[in-house]
Amino acid sequence: MRKLLFTVFAVLLTLQFSAPLVAQGAPPQGGADQPYSVEYYYKVQWGHQQEFLDLFLKNHYPLLQKIVTTGRMLSVKIEAPAYHTTEDGRWDYRVTIRFKNSTVATTANPDEEAMIKELWSDQAKYKQEEQRRFEILAAHWDLPVTEITPKK
Repeated sequence: MRKLLFTVFAVLLTLQFSAPLVAQGAPPQGGADQPYSVEYYYKVQWGHQQEFLDLFLKNHYPLLQKIVTTGRMLSVKIEAPAYHTTEDGRWDYRVTIRFKNSTVATTANPDEEAMIKELWSDQAKYKQEEQRRFEILAAHWDLPVTEITPKK
């Protein structure tokens, strides 16, 4: 009897904590050939925000723009918050990229190395500046997002 009560209790406890997890999940993104959006968050070491932005705009944004011209990406948007939040929730820059579909968003771009060599003739300087951009990052995370706005 005691073993049965324990088993029932364990099952009820499991259901209680697993049901909210299922209910809180975001709806999946659109079909296989639908646009796929990812938000990239950058939290920079305090005092280095402008340096990071300058390096991003010089060395990464032109590459993103070049990829947009190929149709692999549909758009790139860069944003910064208007106000500060708590330090644990702080982010300095959000880059939202709309990809052609989930496949191109989750696979390596075979043309990226050639594009980098085409855009920056001084590869040593490019690599040094990109290394610096990542050195001054405090945190970085990627968040695939789903638009759930109802269609009219």
